[in-house]
Amino acid sequence: MNKNVSVLIGSLRRGSYARKIAHNLINYFPDNYNASIIEIRNLPLYDFDYDDPQIIDKPTPPEYTLFRKTIKSSDGVLFVTPENNRTIPACLKNAIDIGSKPNNDVIWQRLPAGIISHSVGRMGGYSSQKNLRLALSYFNMPTPGQPEVFLSQSPTLLDADGQVTQESTVEFLQNYVSRLVQLIEQNTDSR
Repeated sequence: MNKNVSVLIGSLRRGSYARKIAHNLINYFPDNYNASIIEIRNLPLYDFDYDDPQIIDKPTPPEYTLFRKTIKSSDGVLFVTPENNRTIPACLKNAIDIGSKPNNDVIWQRLPAGIISHSVGRMGGYSSQKNLRLALSYFNMPTPGQPEVFLSQSPTLLDADGQVTQESTVEFLQNYVSRLVQLIEQNTDSR
């Protein structure tokens, strides 16, 4: 049976390194896995009024409903994110907040998650990944263990076509995706 993995990119820029890395990662999933990028660029900023049953003049945006439905039908999620000012990019935090409501129907609960961070510098997006892990821990989302993936100096990892070509990096990323797949298989019935 095919499994669905939603790939969320923590950058809105069309030509971002995170997006290029994500496109590489999609190809590392097995044939029976449908990994696809779920765009978060058009999600309105989270406002609890949209989910408050007492507020009747602010209906839930259709973008929220579609996003929540898509993630809910996923068997796992893969976050690929840069670091912005030592934390999670705002667009990604917004998506997490949207998925955390309504309280009785949190889409993230126990959803297996992979996290790959990167930076153009040497830290590999360490701070964004740690902040993202902190947010996701609230929802009991299992993640692959060590080694974590912090891609430093990410522009040097990609060729002119946006492909990761260094064999050791390809193997490292393929191994991480394999561990995420194993985690999804182990948690299929827990949601």
